[in-house]
Amino acid sequence: MQRKFLTNLVLLLFLNLIIKPLWIFGIDLQFQNLVGTEEYGFYFTILNFSFLFNIILDLGITNFNNRNIAQNSHLLHKHFSNIFVVKLLLLVVYFIFTLTTGFLIGYDQQQLRLLAVVGFNQFLLSFILYLRSNISGLLLFTTDSILSVLDRVFMILLLGFLIWFPATRKIFKLEWFVYAQTISYIITVIIGLVVVIRKSAFKRLNWNWPFILMILKKSFPYAVLVLLMTSYNRIDSVFIERLLPKGVGETQVGIYASAFRILDAVNMVAYLFSVLLLPLFANMLKNRHDIRPMLTLSFNMVFVLSVSIAILSFIYRYEVMTMLYPVHIDESTTEFASRIQQASQLFGLLMFGFVAISSSYVMGTLLTAHGSLLKLNITATISMICSVVFNLVLVPSLMAYGSGLASLVSQYMSATIQIYLVIKLFKVEVNYGYLVRLGVFLVLTFILSFVLKLTPLKWGYSVVISVILIIIVVFTLKLLDFKLLIHHLQPRSANNRTA
Repeated sequence: MQRKFLTNLVLLLFLNLIIKPLWIFGIDLQFQNLVGTEEYGFYFTILNFSFLFNIILDLGITNFNNRNIAQNSHLLHKHFSNIFVVKLLLLVVYFIFTLTTGFLIGYDQQQLRLLAVVGFNQFLLSFILYLRSNISGLLLFTTDSILSVLDRVFMILLLGFLIWFPATRKIFKLEWFVYAQTISYIITVIIGLVVVIRKSAFKRLNWNWPFILMILKKSFPYAVLVLLMTSYNRIDSVFIERLLPKGVGETQVGIYASAFRILDAVNMVAYLFSVLLLPLFANMLKNRHDIRPMLTLSFNMVFVLSVSIAILSFIYRYEVMTMLYPVHIDESTTEFASRIQQASQLFGLLMFGFVAISSSYVMGTLLTAHGSLLKLNITATISMICSVVFNLVLVPSLMAYGSGLASLVSQYMSATIQIYLVIKLFKVEVNYGYLVRLGVFLVLTFILSFVLKLTPLKWGYSVVISVILIIIVVFTLKLLDFKLLIHHLQPRSANNRTA
């Protein structure tokens, strides 16, 4: 299982590290710079508002399905033919609920119109994730890896032309960005459907009401968990926009989005671990395999990755923000300096949350595979309450930075509780020598990176040298075993594969 995990993780990371940076820096970043901070803040608020009700589109079906198919692959045909119909019905419910709520909280006609299109995109994305849950549940990780980046490939092609072609760049509209996403998602859904239909020997749709009720009942705990986690992860920008005066709120959301963009990007890398780990953990637990080696390997990898990225982001926060966000056409030097200063401070703060989020992608995934949904839901409820309270208290005075503080506290609270639950449930012995090595790694990473920042080297060179030194520290402290990694990544002989 460790070999399967590592080889497929390499493929998944390879594809995503090629496509996702092109999307983030070549398309999404250019989109924000084209439309401006306030206009992008308007879009970002609508996007996050649509995320709050995303659970209606799924009701936990995707996570339940992933775990269930990984343990009972023969049920794919029966489940798919019924769940397909359920997903279409949930789309109707989602539209009614989302648009009604948007109207009640005071969204105007322009906001509601954009919300409708963004909401439909959320449905398409949810359906893609459901299709992928079937494919990864069958442990077809190569196919799932390709599907994980396919929608972004189409978006890059469509939006790349619109953004970079001079004639369309001059008149680029926010709506084009949203419509291009719609087209890309539709194409990806069609391709995913073809794959799943072939694997499930699908012939026709079924409507078995008792069976559907059973699925919804079993999926409900997953639905609650996703709702709670989405709430405290995505509610920040909504609080900023609603609690601050009009104009100020949109601008602060735009600043928050500037800092949040890179956190969102690196989160996708950590999320890839959970994509592979959920079916693997579920399969291992069913077959009574020892999960501790896999747990240690995956946790070490995300800890090393997240700490390194968080510290480097904090130290070079101003340089990164200045590089990514140039002066707007209608912006004075003073306004630019203020915007970059606020974005830099917020970026340095938010990136430390990546360590907690990455830990949750491993620990929370193991608890999900184990079926400990009640414990996870209690944890998520505590974190959500914490996030709401801190946002209400801090946003009016500290604006976007206060929301960043709220996010940081809630993320670390959730990660700490999940680590405790894993230690208790799986009887993991606390190795104090191992904890010391983690602490030494954290301290050395900060010291080495900070000292290199003080040298006359250009900051890009300092980052590269820091990464090389961090890798040396990792293997010196034996947080990762170089020989073991090479052994797992080497192709197996025919005899080994047969065995």
